Amino acid sequence: MLKSDLRKTYKLLRNNLSVNDIEDLSLEIANKLLKLPIWDYSFYHIFLAISEQKEVDTDFILNILSGKDKHIVVSKSDFKTGEMINYLLTDSTLIKKNSYNIPEPVDGIEIAANKIDVVFIPLLAFDQKGNRVGYGKGFYDRFLSQCKPETIKIGLSFFDAELQIQDVHNNDITLDYCVTPKNIYTF
Repeated sequence: MLKSDLRKTYKLLRNNLSVNDIEDLSLEIANKLLKLPIWDYSFYHIFLAISEQKEVDTDFILNILSGKDKHIVVSKSDFKTGEMINYLLTDSTLIKKNSYNIPEPVDGIEIAANKIDVVFIPLLAFDQKGNRVGYGKGFYDRFLSQCKPETIKIGLSFFDAELQIQDVHNNDITLDYCVTPKNIYTF
């Protein structure tokens, strides 16, 4: 399928999920993550879920990271430049929703992309080769291209893999893993 078709399909599928579904499925994803060999690193980048878009609720993962004393990094999107600015999440970090309902840090201690070891990535769909479909603005591809080559990239999805995304571009960065409530995909 084409990315544009996948966006429509998976937005509809997510829209049909109830608040309870999202909570239950997000907890299953967090529990599956515990089985991955990713917990010996220091800096973990995580997205803060856009509840209006019915994204995977990352609160459970945040609790795991906190409990393991990891450095948690969250980002702020600059829609003029298409870049993400990364900040260390601390007890004093003020989070506000931007005009797109994305929860973001107001400011804080900036962290360079090349310091980040593991990135949890929001997506709408992914395929069996680790290609992913987001909202189409390219924020994560630009951000991931600034990370170290060995940074571990983990997609989080309520749904299983598509066979193939047809219109993959050269600058699209593939996942190392994608975790769903029922499966762990390794690429």
